[in-house]
Amino acid sequence: MEIVSVCMATYNGEKYIYQQAKSILDQLSPNDELIVSDDGSTDGTLKVLEDFNDYRIKIYKNTGMKGPVGNFQNGLAYVTGDYIFLADQDDIWFDTKIKTMVALLKEYDLVICDCSIVDDSLNVIKPSYFEHANSGAGFLKNFKRNTYMGNCMGFRKKMLPLILPFPPAIPNHDLWIGVVADLFYKPYFLKEVLGMHRRHEKNASNTFDVKIKTSFWQKINKRVLVGRALPKLLAKKLRN
Repeated sequence: MEIVSVCMATYNGEKYIYQQAKSILDQLSPNDELIVSDDGSTDGTLKVLEDFNDYRIKIYKNTGMKGPVGNFQNGLAYVTGDYIFLADQDDIWFDTKIKTMVALLKEYDLVICDCSIVDDSLNVIKPSYFEHANSGAGFLKNFKRNTYMGNCMGFRKKMLPLILPFPPAIPNHDLWIGVVADLFYKPYFLKEVLGMHRRHEKNASNTFDVKIKTSFWQKINKRVLVGRALPKLLAKKLRN
């Protein structure tokens, strides 16, 4: 029997995490799992999850704060499923998301669905992330401007040996997973909105914050960090 592992990174997400966890659990089978990696929450995040009293929720606590990238790496170390999904703590998944994407993962190695971008109260800011980012596969395209979004991804477990560990100082885990997929696997961009990505003042990333602009040198530095990691990635691929 094939198992789905959803990996959620949490940090002080008490306000929204009930909705997100419920939207995930409602579509998991009894054999699936929700892996939670917590980065030292000081609010009621973990209590909300514990109150579900659901054996499919497995909580792992970081030793010291690792930040979003390190937090996801910690969670991915514990997954056991054949298909792995990444989840933010404050989004909402539609009830057909996992079923739809698992069906496609029988043919593709990584599937990324579209999502709508909403505000704190779930009012739509942008109806399609794909349209906003001009999303699509291709190493050069995504090296220039990353269009992969972690919370919309599902991928086969066989990708993990090349994905992990994330390169030191890598700015985005979804960027790196996209690089691995574009270079060595078969990704698919599903043009169907299967969830809502919530933007608010405490988001870990600033992807849609128009008040915060990434400087030219920040963009260059991001690509330098990815470029430096490619030789080791290629060597690892040759060994596997």
